Parts: sequence; C-alpha cells; structure tokens
Amino acid sequence: MLKTKYIFFAFLISFYFSSCNKKEKQTNRNPAKPNIIYILADDLGYAELGAYGQEKIETPNIDALAKNGLMFTQHYSGAPVCAPARASLLTGKHLGHSYIRGNDEWRDRGKVWDYREMAKDSTLEGQRPLPKNTVTIAKLLQESGYATGIVGKWGLGAPNTHSLPNHMGFDYFFGYNCQRQAHTYTPLHLYENEIRYHLANDTVAPNEKLEKGANPNDLASYKKYTQPYYAPEVSFDKMINFIDSNKNKPFFLYWASPIPHVPLQAPKKWVDYYVDKFGEEPPYIGNKGYFPNRYPKATYAAMISYLDEKVGNLIAHLKSIDEYDNTLIIFTSDNGPSYAGGADPIWFNSAKPFNGEYGRGKGFVYEGGIRVPMIASWEGKIKPSTSTNHISGFYDVMATLCDVAQIESPKDTDGISFYNTLIQKDKQKTHDYMYWEFPEYNGQVAIRQGKWKFVWPNIKKGNTDVELYNLDEDLLEKNNIAKDHPELIERFYKIIKKEHTTPEIDKFKIEALENIINSK
Repeated sequence: MLKTKYIFFAFLISFYFSSCNKKEKQTNRNPAKPNIIYILADDLGYAELGAYGQEKIETPNIDALAKNGLMFTQHYSGAPVCAPARASLLTGKHLGHSYIRGNDEWRDRGKVWDYREMAKDSTLEGQRPLPKNTVTIAKLLQESGYATGIVGKWGLGAPNTHSLPNHMGFDYFFGYNCQRQAHTYTPLHLYENEIRYHLANDTVAPNEKLEKGANPNDLASYKKYTQPYYAPEVSFDKMINFIDSNKNKPFFLYWASPIPHVPLQAPKKWVDYYVDKFGEEPPYIGNKGYFPNRYPKATYAAMISYLDEKVGNLIAHLKSIDEYDNTLIIFTSDNGPSYAGGADPIWFNSAKPFNGEYGRGKGFVYEGGIRVPMIASWEGKIKPSTSTNHISGFYDVMATLCDVAQIESPKDTDGISFYNTLIQKDKQKTHDYMYWEFPEYNGQVAIRQGKWKFVWPNIKKGNTDVELYNLDEDLLEKNNIAKDHPELIERFYKIIKKEHTTPEIDKFKIEALENIINSK
C-alpha cells in the first residue's frame, strides 16, 4: 500500500513539472504572435512552379506548401524589376508614392559596375539608399517584439550608409548587400550584418566570357564558373542559425533569395538531373549577358529545383523544432521571368497563361511582368488546398503582416490588408484600383481596375497612345480597345493625376506625368 501511494505521489510530481514545462514552452513561443517567414524568389515567373502549371521544372516542396495552403491567382509585384519591387514590399507604397521607383546603381560614385573595383572599395557597392526615416515592415515588427532577419539580397542601400538592413529594422542580415554583386552566385564576399563575410572563391567577375579558343561544347570550358562556395547554400545555413537563435520568441524572416535570377549557376547534382531529363542542348555562350553555360535550360531548372529543395528543408526544420504550426509562410516572386543571361521563358512557358518574352515579361507592366505567384500556408489558420482571385499586391503586405502580428498599420500605406482572405473570415476589403508607374524601359504606367487594365508604354519616347484591355476576355493583352472606351481612358488619367507624386530622385521623373498633375 505504501509503495502504491509513493508511486502515485511521484506521478503527481512528474505531471506537475511536466505541465509547468509545457506552459513555459507555450509562453516562450507566444502563439498569439506567430512567426512570419516571407520567401521572395527573384525573377520567378508566374508559371514556374508546378502548382501554377509548370510542366518541365519540378517543385514538389513548394507545391506541397500550396496544397497545404492558399494560392493567390491575382497577386502583383510592386514593380517589374528588383529594387522598386522590394521598396514597395517593405514600405507599403506603390510606385506613385515610393522613394525608390526603379533600379538606381548610384553611378556618380565611380566605377560601380567594376566587380574588382568594388572588391577593393566597399563604397562602390550597393544601390540608391532609402531615406533615413523610412518605416519598413521590419521596423514595425521589431518594435512589437519580433526578432527580425533578412537572408539573401538587400538591394536598397549601400555599405557605409544609413540604408542598411540593420538600420532599417532587421536585427540580423546575411547575404548580398549589392544586387550587382548578386550577378555571381560564387562571390568573393557576402555580408553578415555590416561586415564583409569573405568566401574562398576565385575572382570571376560577372559577365566574364569563355577563354579565347575554348570549345563551347566542352563542359571543361566552363570550369571556372563553378567555385567552392555557393552563396545560396552558405546563406541557408545562416538562416537556420537565425531561426534556432530566436525560436523562443516570435520571429520575422525575410528570405530574399536571388534564385532564379541569372547568371545560370546551380549545384551539380541538380544540373545533372535535368541534363538527363532534357537531353542534349546547345550551350549559351554569353551573348545576352552574364556567364556562359554549357547546359542553360538544365541549369535554369536546376536553380529552381534547388530553391524548392531548400524550402522543403526549411519546413522540415520548422517541424523538427516544433515551430511549423505557429508560422505563417508566404512564398512569392519579385517580378516576372527574365529574358537575359540564357534564361528561356518561351521554352519553359514561364509566365503561362501570360506572355513572358521580352517586352511582356520582366521590366514591363504587362501581366507577364508584374503578376506573380503567391502561396500562403499557416497550419490550422489557412484552409488547405484553396485558392483566391482576390486582387492584391506587394504594397498590401505591410498592412497584412501588421494584422497577423496584431499591431497597428501606418496610416499612409497604400495597401489593404488581405488578412481576412488568408483566414477566410469576415469581409475582405478590396482596392478600387491598383497603380504602377515605372520610369525605366522608356517609362510606363499601368492601372488595374476590376477587369480593366490600362497600360501606357514608351512614355519617355513621346508616346501618347494608351492601351486598354479587358482581362476577363483578353489575358494576353492582345486586343487594345482603348478607342472604344474614351470614358474609361479619361477615368484612368484622373487616377494618374491623383496617385502620381513628383519623385525626389530626378532619374525617376517621367515628364509627361508631371504635366498631368500640373494640369488643371
């Protein structure tokens, strides 16, 4: 009898301490403040994932994320190229209000495109900085108790300036400060916070061509483009360290992967896999920029499958540390597919059902350039195997993540939270219209309002002929019906007058838009 009482008493003590430990763990995790992981691929086309209709490139892990979550079919980037898209994402501003409206390499500093000069002089690295007082998603989450980290590509400032990740709301940064240096996946250095993180790679400058007399059909001719340290692999390890270091409090991780932006460089196992799958193909000799490559199609597919593999590894790690259920994961891309560096959006049908070739893909405000895949997964919160046609974009992300974190969103954001769409509760607010203006590629404006898409291309060339498409009937934007709807064109000009503000950077000015806002 005494033995029985002892066993029962020991059980109660064990149960008590077990309960305390569980409560402590739950308190540390703070499920009221979920972790947030935002994965941004680079130049990934709308249809370069299996879940969105890709037939040649295999992405089983991202497809599984879609199966366990919500697919957005009408989600838009903030811009058709890197820097302004990222600025729109982080600040919640469309390109009529954003400080950064295009890629600006800040050329007046000197030889900013000389890779070897940048290696010697860090003041030549980086892009045009954001203003010092910029409010970013990271700052808002950091102030509300989140550990904040970015791994991958920054592209919104430069070393020795105030516009570094660590000064813009991120506790931790690892990766490329400068997007020009991301034109090689085997760089001489990355950055860890504000300090160079040196890699034991040889100097192979971006755009360096094959040796004179080299046989382009011989794989050995491309040996120098494979160096020991592959930046995405090094970065992934650092990302896992960030998660492990912050798993006892809510964290926000912005994984700004440079993949699949060219140059074509990928781990050998994945390249070999696709060489076996696709068979023999002609080499890319570097005539459209970046590095040459013996098997361009196989390598491009390999890059995306490598990223997919790492997404799978990330999810497996979250599950192993019991953080998966308490984490919102969003996967998307910064703009449409590239036409340069050996990429072949036609062969892969990268923007299906849209047109992803030059003039319609990356760099342009047609659907192939700005409509991007987006998947959101959140165990127990987001209904699996669902999709939505809610029209949303990058400048909605700030308001959405503020709702997720239960904090107030800034009043001056251009965005509308799509939180209610994520959790499928309550009524979802919608945009009356979405707005883009883009000073590069001869100057462009686009407006999406319901089924209508207004496009004004080649503005800097003096073009005054605007385009209007009914996307319900004409997804490929082939049938310009602007002449049939003068009342709509007048409405869209009024939207430009309302949404455009004069940019602070002269490079981003489009004179015709200035004339519109100054007209009576």
